Amino acid sequence: MRYLEEIIALLQEVQDTQRDAMEQASQVIADAIEADHLVYVFGATHAGILAQELFYRAGGLVPVNPVLPPGLVTDVRPATLTSRLERMAGLGTEIVAESPIEAGDVLIVHSVSGRNAAAVEFALGAQKRGAYVIALTSVGYSRSVKARQEGMPRLFEMADLVLDNRAPIGDALVALPGLAQRVGPSSTVTGAAILNAIVVRVAELLLQRTGDPPIFMSANLDGGDTFNQRWLAYYRGRLTYL
Repeated sequence: MRYLEEIIALLQEVQDTQRDAMEQASQVIADAIEADHLVYVFGATHAGILAQELFYRAGGLVPVNPVLPPGLVTDVRPATLTSRLERMAGLGTEIVAESPIEAGDVLIVHSVSGRNAAAVEFALGAQKRGAYVIALTSVGYSRSVKARQEGMPRLFEMADLVLDNRAPIGDALVALPGLAQRVGPSSTVTGAAILNAIVVRVAELLLQRTGDPPIFMSANLDGGDTFNQRWLAYYRGRLTYL
Protein backbone atom coordinates (compact mmCIF):
# COMPACT_ATOMS: atom_id res chain seq x y z
CA MET A 1 0.00 0.00 0.00
CA ARG A 2 1.80 3.09 -1.24
CA TYR A 3 -0.04 5.49 1.02
CA LEU A 4 1.01 3.62 4.17
CA GLU A 5 4.62 3.52 3.02
CA GLU A 6 4.68 7.24 2.28
CA ILE A 7 2.79 8.37 5.36
CA ILE A 8 5.12 6.33 7.58
CA ALA A 9 8.10 7.99 5.89
CA LEU A 10 6.48 11.39 6.45
CA LEU A 11 5.87 10.62 10.12
CA GLN A 12 9.54 9.73 10.44
CA GLU A 13 10.39 13.09 8.86
CA VAL A 14 8.15 14.81 11.40
CA GLN A 15 9.88 13.02 14.24
CA ASP A 16 13.32 13.90 12.90
CA THR A 17 12.59 17.59 12.30
CA GLN A 18 9.94 18.63 14.83
CA ARG A 19 11.16 17.06 18.06
CA ASP A 20 12.43 20.34 19.57
CA ALA A 21 9.33 22.32 18.58
CA MET A 22 7.08 19.60 19.99
CA GLU A 23 8.99 19.63 23.25
CA GLN A 24 8.69 23.41 23.46
CA ALA A 25 4.95 23.19 22.78
CA SER A 26 4.61 20.54 25.48
CA GLN A 27 6.39 22.73 28.03
CA VAL A 28 4.24 25.75 27.17
CA ILE A 29 1.00 23.77 27.46
CA ALA A 30 2.07 22.08 30.69
CA ASP A 31 2.95 25.50 32.16
CA ALA A 32 -0.45 26.87 31.16
CA ILE A 33 -2.41 23.94 32.62
CA GLU A 34 -0.34 23.98 35.80
CA ALA A 35 -1.24 27.68 36.14
CA ASP A 36 -4.94 26.75 35.68
CA HIS A 37 -5.28 28.06 32.14
CA LEU A 38 -6.89 26.35 29.16
CA VAL A 39 -5.91 25.12 25.72
CA TYR A 40 -8.02 26.18 22.71
CA VAL A 41 -7.85 24.46 19.33
CA PHE A 42 -9.09 25.99 16.07
CA GLY A 43 -9.16 24.86 12.47
CA ALA A 44 -11.47 25.58 9.56
CA THR A 45 -13.15 22.83 7.50
CA HIS A 46 -11.06 19.63 7.51
CA ALA A 47 -8.40 21.32 9.64
CA GLY A 48 -11.04 21.45 12.36
CA ILE A 49 -10.98 17.66 12.61
CA LEU A 50 -7.98 18.03 14.91
CA ALA A 51 -9.93 20.35 17.19
CA GLN A 52 -12.47 17.56 17.53
CA GLU A 53 -9.71 15.01 18.07
CA LEU A 54 -8.31 16.79 21.12
CA PHE A 55 -11.37 17.52 23.25
CA TYR A 56 -13.39 15.16 25.46
CA ARG A 57 -11.13 12.35 24.29
CA ALA A 58 -10.19 9.12 26.05
CA GLY A 59 -6.53 9.46 26.99
CA GLY A 60 -6.63 13.17 26.22
CA LEU A 61 -6.28 16.33 28.26
CA VAL A 62 -9.37 17.67 30.01
CA PRO A 63 -8.78 21.47 29.83
CA VAL A 64 -9.15 21.67 26.04
CA ASN A 65 -11.74 23.89 24.35
CA PRO A 66 -12.45 23.23 20.65
CA VAL A 67 -13.43 26.23 18.56
CA LEU A 68 -16.02 24.92 16.08
CA PRO A 69 -17.85 27.94 14.68
CA PRO A 70 -20.91 27.60 12.44
CA GLY A 71 -19.98 27.60 8.79
CA LEU A 72 -16.45 26.33 9.29
CA VAL A 73 -17.09 22.69 10.13
CA THR A 74 -17.52 19.83 7.68
CA ASP A 75 -21.23 19.24 8.33
CA VAL A 76 -22.12 22.50 6.51
CA ARG A 77 -24.15 22.04 3.36
CA PRO A 78 -23.19 22.84 0.72
CA ALA A 79 -19.70 21.96 1.85
CA THR A 80 -18.25 24.35 -0.73
CA LEU A 81 -19.53 27.22 1.44
CA THR A 82 -16.84 26.45 4.01
CA SER A 83 -14.10 27.32 1.52
CA ARG A 84 -15.67 30.69 0.88
CA LEU A 85 -16.20 31.45 4.56
CA GLU A 86 -12.67 30.56 5.68
CA ARG A 87 -11.36 33.12 3.17
CA MET A 88 -13.76 35.87 4.26
CA ALA A 89 -12.10 38.90 5.82
CA GLY A 90 -13.46 39.72 9.25
CA LEU A 91 -14.97 36.34 10.13
CA GLY A 92 -12.05 35.19 12.29
CA THR A 93 -12.11 38.50 14.16
CA GLU A 94 -15.81 38.03 14.93
CA ILE A 95 -15.23 34.46 16.12
CA VAL A 96 -12.50 35.45 18.55
CA ALA A 97 -14.72 38.28 19.83
CA GLU A 98 -17.19 35.62 20.98
CA SER A 99 -14.51 33.40 22.51
CA PRO A 100 -13.56 33.42 26.21
CA ILE A 101 -9.88 32.91 25.41
CA GLU A 102 -7.69 35.05 27.67
CA ALA A 103 -4.15 35.88 28.67
CA GLY A 104 -2.27 32.81 29.83
CA ASP A 105 -4.25 30.41 27.65
CA VAL A 106 -2.70 28.51 24.75
CA LEU A 107 -4.23 28.48 21.27
CA ILE A 108 -3.38 25.80 18.72
CA VAL A 109 -4.39 26.85 15.21
CA HIS A 110 -4.35 24.19 12.51
CA SER A 111 -4.17 25.42 8.92
CA VAL A 112 -2.20 23.46 6.38
CA SER A 113 -1.72 26.31 3.91
CA GLY A 114 -1.76 28.97 6.63
CA ARG A 115 -3.10 31.52 4.16
CA ASN A 116 -6.81 31.93 4.89
CA ALA A 117 -8.25 34.85 6.79
CA ALA A 118 -10.31 32.97 9.37
CA ALA A 119 -7.36 31.10 10.89
CA VAL A 120 -4.95 34.03 10.81
CA GLU A 121 -7.46 36.55 12.18
CA PHE A 122 -8.45 34.23 14.99
CA ALA A 123 -4.79 33.67 15.87
CA LEU A 124 -4.01 37.40 15.78
CA GLY A 125 -7.04 38.20 17.95
CA ALA A 126 -6.09 35.61 20.55
CA GLN A 127 -2.51 36.80 20.54
CA LYS A 128 -3.66 40.36 21.23
CA ARG A 129 -5.47 39.07 24.32
CA GLY A 130 -2.26 37.54 25.61
CA ALA A 131 -2.75 33.92 24.55
CA TYR A 132 0.25 31.95 23.34
CA VAL A 133 -0.33 30.92 19.71
CA ILE A 134 0.97 27.63 18.35
CA ALA A 135 0.58 27.17 14.59
CA LEU A 136 0.25 23.68 13.16
CA THR A 137 0.88 24.14 9.46
CA SER A 138 2.97 23.10 6.48
CA VAL A 139 5.71 25.69 6.19
CA GLY A 140 6.72 24.50 2.72
CA TYR A 141 3.16 24.68 1.44
CA SER A 142 2.57 28.05 3.07
CA ARG A 143 5.73 29.56 1.62
CA SER A 144 4.53 28.54 -1.85
CA VAL A 145 1.34 30.67 -1.65
CA LYS A 146 0.40 34.22 -0.73
CA ALA A 147 -1.92 35.24 2.08
CA ARG A 148 -5.52 35.57 0.91
CA GLN A 149 -5.82 39.14 2.21
CA GLU A 150 -3.51 41.96 1.21
CA GLY A 151 -1.14 42.84 4.06
CA MET A 152 -2.11 39.85 6.20
CA PRO A 153 0.66 37.50 7.39
CA ARG A 154 0.56 33.80 6.81
CA LEU A 155 0.06 31.75 9.96
CA PHE A 156 3.67 30.65 10.33
CA GLU A 157 4.80 34.28 10.13
CA MET A 158 2.84 35.48 13.17
CA ALA A 159 2.64 32.50 15.54
CA ASP A 160 4.67 32.30 18.75
CA LEU A 161 5.66 28.73 17.88
CA VAL A 162 5.36 26.73 14.66
CA LEU A 163 4.80 22.99 14.35
CA ASP A 164 5.49 21.91 10.77
CA ASN A 165 3.40 18.91 9.69
CA ARG A 166 5.67 18.56 6.63
CA ALA A 167 2.70 18.14 4.29
CA PRO A 168 3.65 18.55 0.62
CA ILE A 169 2.33 21.48 -1.38
CA GLY A 170 -1.35 20.74 -1.93
CA ASP A 171 -1.39 18.26 1.01
CA ALA A 172 -2.02 15.15 -1.11
CA LEU A 173 0.87 12.74 -0.75
CA VAL A 174 1.01 9.98 -3.37
CA ALA A 175 1.91 10.56 -7.02
CA LEU A 176 0.36 8.06 -9.41
CA PRO A 177 1.78 7.58 -12.94
CA GLY A 178 -0.48 9.23 -15.50
CA LEU A 179 -2.36 11.35 -12.94
CA ALA A 180 -1.40 15.00 -12.52
CA GLN A 181 -3.11 15.42 -9.12
CA ARG A 182 -1.59 13.59 -6.18
CA VAL A 183 -3.91 11.55 -3.96
CA GLY A 184 -4.06 10.70 -0.26
CA PRO A 185 -4.17 13.71 2.11
CA SER A 186 -1.41 13.71 4.69
CA SER A 187 -2.04 16.54 7.13
CA THR A 188 -4.70 14.93 9.31
CA VAL A 189 -2.48 11.93 10.01
CA THR A 190 0.71 13.86 10.75
CA GLY A 191 -1.18 16.59 12.60
CA ALA A 192 -2.97 14.13 14.86
CA ALA A 193 0.31 12.34 15.54
CA ILE A 194 2.04 15.62 16.45
CA LEU A 195 -0.73 16.77 18.76
CA ASN A 196 -1.25 13.43 20.48
CA ALA A 197 2.49 13.11 21.02
CA ILE A 198 2.35 16.52 22.70
CA VAL A 199 -0.64 15.39 24.81
CA VAL A 200 1.37 12.44 26.10
CA ARG A 201 4.39 14.62 26.86
CA VAL A 202 2.21 17.20 28.66
CA ALA A 203 0.68 14.44 30.79
CA GLU A 204 4.18 13.19 31.58
CA LEU A 205 5.35 16.67 32.58
CA LEU A 206 2.30 17.31 34.77
CA LEU A 207 2.66 13.90 36.39
CA GLN A 208 6.21 14.84 37.35
CA ARG A 209 5.18 18.28 38.61
CA THR A 210 1.84 17.69 40.29
CA GLY A 211 1.29 13.95 40.38
CA ASP A 212 -2.22 14.43 38.99
CA PRO A 213 -2.50 15.36 35.29
CA PRO A 214 -6.04 16.20 34.13
CA ILE A 215 -6.76 13.44 31.61
CA PHE A 216 -9.86 11.56 30.50
CA MET A 217 -10.47 7.85 30.91
CA SER A 218 -12.64 6.08 28.35
CA ALA A 219 -16.27 6.32 29.41
CA ASN A 220 -16.68 2.77 28.09
CA LEU A 221 -14.41 1.36 30.78
CA ASP A 222 -15.90 0.43 34.14
CA GLY A 223 -15.25 3.36 36.47
CA GLY A 224 -14.63 5.74 33.58
CA ASP A 225 -17.59 8.00 34.31
CA THR A 226 -16.59 8.33 37.96
CA PHE A 227 -12.97 9.01 37.06
CA ASN A 228 -13.94 11.72 34.59
CA GLN A 229 -16.56 13.41 36.76
CA ARG A 230 -13.98 14.90 39.12
CA TRP A 231 -12.23 16.73 36.29
CA LEU A 232 -15.44 17.74 34.54
CA ALA A 233 -16.70 19.22 37.80
CA TYR A 234 -13.43 21.09 38.31
CA TYR A 235 -13.47 22.67 34.84
CA ARG A 236 -17.24 23.10 34.50
CA GLY A 237 -18.09 26.66 33.52
CA ARG A 238 -14.83 26.97 31.59
CA LEU A 239 -15.20 24.13 29.12
CA THR A 240 -17.30 25.61 26.35
CA TYR A 241 -18.82 22.28 25.27
CA LEU A 242 -20.49 21.49 28.62
